[in-house]
Amino acid sequence: MGEFVKSTDTAGQGKNLPRHIAIIMDGNGRWATRQGLPRTAGHKAGAETFRRIATYCKNLGVQYLTVYAFSTENWKRSETEVSAIMTLLKKYLLEAVDTMEQDHIRLRFLGDMTPIKPELRALARQTDEISDHLAPGDFQANICLNYGGRDEILRAVRRFAADCAAGEKRPEDLDDALFSGYLDSAGIPDPELIIRPSGELRLSNFLLWQCAYSEFYFTDVLWPDFDEAELDRAIAAYRARDRRFGGVKK
Repeated sequence: MGEFVKSTDTAGQGKNLPRHIAIIMDGNGRWATRQGLPRTAGHKAGAETFRRIATYCKNLGVQYLTVYAFSTENWKRSETEVSAIMTLLKKYLLEAVDTMEQDHIRLRFLGDMTPIKPELRALARQTDEISDHLAPGDFQANICLNYGGRDEILRAVRRFAADCAAGEKRPEDLDDALFSGYLDSAGIPDPELIIRPSGELRLSNFLLWQCAYSEFYFTDVLWPDFDEAELDRAIAAYRARDRRFGGVKK
């Protein structure tokens, strides 16, 4: 996962730090095009940005970082591009298996892993096993792979319906807390802050259930150029928000 360095930041630390930050890692392809490079080079640069930002979040004291790595719609991209993304993921997972315990980093995957190659699924299971042995309070990175918010909700509904059919649950038992337990993100608090780089102003099917009361931060910076200073600005914007959760501030 790479060597962790001590953070020197002060802007994002202290009171009202988000416990959970989620990021839509967008702009890799456009970044590569501007550099006169193939799109695959953009994904490689984006992977290094993820490594840096995950390190920074851990050092700041953020407990959870969830990133949108590959959506259910991304299979429409060229075979070359999809293959490059999966190769980068394999490289990252191999490194993670070696360093997770010493760095105290838990790693989880959200999404339907069924279409993913068996080799990658096996590595993901290995990181799950390592995560289970780490302390619950250790930093956790969640990677959304073959993930879509609507797909996640549909799969959760099917699981609940199956439990009802088996007599284990009743339809009238269903509430927010129970339904959340059927989602891929079960046991993970909803993100307080969702960041979208690259200038796009949409969620793109990301964490649709979990984002009900998230704060959003949009920036024109492309993901490979996203740095610690930009994360500081996002956290500063979050800290300036008045979060009322539908109520009225007294």
